Order: sequence, then structure tokens, then C-alpha cells
Amino acid sequence: MAEYDVDLFVIGAGSGGVRAARIAAGHGAKVMVAEEFRIGGTCVIRGCVPKKLYVYASRFLDHFEDAAGYGWSFPEKPTFDWSKLVEAKEREISRLSGLYRKGVEGAGGVMVEARAEVVDEHTLRLVNDGRKVTAKYILVATGGSPTLVPPIPGMEHAISSNEIFDVKEFPRRLLIVGGGYIAVEFASVFARLGAKVTLAMRGENVLRGFDEDMRTGLREALEHAGIAHRFGTLPAKIEKLSHGLDVTFTNGSTADFDQVLIATGRHPHTRGLGLENAGVELDRDGAVKVDGYSRTNIASIYAVGDVTNRLNLTPVAIREGHAFADTVFGGKDIRVDHDDVATAVFATPEIGTVGLTEAQAREAFDIVDIYRTSFRPLKATLSGRQDRTIMKLVVDGKSDRVVGVHILGEDAGEMAQLLGIAVKMRATKADFDATMAVHPTGAEELVTMRTRTARYEKEHRL
Repeated sequence: MAEYDVDLFVIGAGSGGVRAARIAAGHGAKVMVAEEFRIGGTCVIRGCVPKKLYVYASRFLDHFEDAAGYGWSFPEKPTFDWSKLVEAKEREISRLSGLYRKGVEGAGGVMVEARAEVVDEHTLRLVNDGRKVTAKYILVATGGSPTLVPPIPGMEHAISSNEIFDVKEFPRRLLIVGGGYIAVEFASVFARLGAKVTLAMRGENVLRGFDEDMRTGLREALEHAGIAHRFGTLPAKIEKLSHGLDVTFTNGSTADFDQVLIATGRHPHTRGLGLENAGVELDRDGAVKVDGYSRTNIASIYAVGDVTNRLNLTPVAIREGHAFADTVFGGKDIRVDHDDVATAVFATPEIGTVGLTEAQAREAFDIVDIYRTSFRPLKATLSGRQDRTIMKLVVDGKSDRVVGVHILGEDAGEMAQLLGIAVKMRATKADFDATMAVHPTGAEELVTMRTRTARYEKEHRL
């Protein structure tokens, strides 16, 4: 048997790669991990964690305003310091990055801060010093990168979600291009921190692919928060002037902004990794093609996380990395189930969702029952806020199984995590009905919706 420098070489020290490295090392494998930027990957350094910290910061404005309805008063108007938030965020992600390193090294792995490129199916080259390392197995866990589209004159003046966390000057006039997760989350954050925010997108509504009731509810909430929408139009040109950025849109209109954030999605980070040297197959979007065990067409090379473009969520990458290590080095046989994965959009209000949308269910089942409610939360009754919570159950009308749950409102993400268990266990509407409510909570509505709001039946023609 050929001898190798390590049993496992991981390219990328994000959530998926680090989990795989730790578990593999725990099974006795000799492991090396290479990271060219900062240990922690997208989630820790420029994604989920700093984003959620900024979401918390932005929501204090609502809390301050709501407090008056509950008898609180402030001698002075609260003020916000962007630089202090950026500094606090940096301290926290640096702490987490250190923990990621300790996790790998504590398990016996070696962490190398260098770019690694594939030479062949068992060999890698560290770009910083040219050293070559051989490995029995290679795991590609390089995640994704922002997609900067459309390519227009002046695009160099725009930034991506990688840079928005650390801009030196707070953008008082912010244009965000896109209508997905990243776009609506940053729109909510910066609007509440004091920016005048405009969302421009190709489509006619935000969050394509989500349930329509959630999309409509969030769009209306964003508008109520003062966020302007430019549906069906995109920037055609960005020109840097003394007073800021002058943007010309595809409909011929113009407007001035301090910053333009391109949030039109992400693509798999595979360019320049040398995967072609080993013959690794990529799909048309550049994602690494893998099977249910995260194995590529090359027996010694695997891939997990966003670089595979399966389900681009941090917990999914972690589960895939863990399953890979347990299967290859722990003697187990584990395939990751990508169905019924709960997720959240941390806009304000936030969305928590698991399972099928109404549209998807109507395609999949002969009979679909919908249970929907919209209400003003108890907290809003004294604060005077006009927020509304929307909850929706999507049910297979034949089996009574709840196949989708969608929530727009405070703590929707927290609820979605627990609802994910129920949906995964194939709970029925009768199970929901039999569950006693916790009162007074918003979540109790999930088990007290007894009146069906709609039923859809497919027409079967011979």
C-alpha cells in the first residue's frame, strides 16, 4: 500500500472542513487542513455569525421605540456608533476563529494557513512555499464566493457581502442589488441602523423560492420599514463622483448612493484549485459533483458544503463533513438526508420555514390543505407597533401529514428549529391539534389553527 504524508488533507477551514477534520482525527486519522484566508470560513468570518450580530444591533432601535409603550423613557435619544459595532464584531469572530483552530489542533490535526492546490488525486501543493503534501484522501470544503452580476461599467465601485461588514464609513444611502437571503437581511439591518436603503432586483418580489405568503408579508414589512423597492430593474452603470456613487438603472432612471452592495447570490469556490489536474468533475455552475456520500468521480477526493451547491447552509455543511469522516474513517455508513431542512431568513421580521411551500405541495400531492393565520402579537398591543405575524401549515390532504410550516414574525427562526423535528418525524395535523398550547405565546397558534383556509385538489383527466 502506498504511503502518504497524511490520511486526510482538507482544503478550507470553514464549518464543514473543520468538522470533518476533527471527527477524522478523532477516529485516528492523520489530518492536515489548509486555509488561505481566515480560519472559520464564510459562516464565522463573513456570514452567519457577524450577520446575526448586526441583526441584533439593528433591532435595538425597535426595542427603544417599543419601550415607551411599556412605561420606559430615555433622557436622551439613543445614538449609534458604527465603528464600535465593527470592532465588537471583529473581537468575536477572532475569538471563534481561534476556537476553530484549537478544535482541529486539539484533536491532533495540523492547521496550515496557506492556499492549497490539487496536483493529482493524492498530491497537493502549498502555494506559499511550494511544498507538496501527499494524502490518501482529499476533502474539498472551500465554500462559495459572492457572484458579482450583472457585469456593468463601474462595477469596481460596488462591494459584496464580504466587504459590507467592515466598510469604514457607515453608508447613509445604500443600494442593495438582489432579492434573496443576503439582500433582504442587510436591507433590514442597515435601514434600522439609520441608512436610507433601496432594494433593486430583476424579479417582482423578494425571496424567490419561498412560500408566497411569506414573500408578500416580508415585502410589505420592508416597505413599512422605509425600504424602497425597484422591482424589475437593475443598475446599468455606476459612476463615482465627489458626492458619492451615481447609479443609472436599466429603466433609465438615476439616483445617488454612498455605497452599492451586490447581493445577487454566491457561486462555488472551485476556480484555481487545480481540480482539473485530478479529473474531478464539475457541473455547469462550477460546483463539485458528488454522490450521496459526498464522493466525487475520483475515489480519493470528496467534497462537502457550499462548494457542492446542494443545500447551501452551514449546518448542512457540518453534517456532511461529519458524515464523510464517520464513513471514511469511522467504519460507518452514513448518507446525509437533505429533505425537510429547517432554515431562517434573519430579516426583520424574520422568516422560519421547513418543508414544502404551498406551490410545491400542490405539485406533489393530489389534495393539499392550507391552514393560515395572521395576527398582531401581544407585545405590539402596548408598544403601538403595527407588526403582524403570519403562520401557515401545508398539509397533505390524504395522509394528514404536515409537509410544510412557514412563519413570518419574531423568533420565527427559533420556532422553525423545533418544527423541523415534527416535520422530520412526519407529524400529522392531528398531532399538532392534540398538542396543548403554551399560553400566552405566538407559537401557540401553530396548534390552535383548526379551521382550514383552503383546499386544493388536482384534476385528473384520462
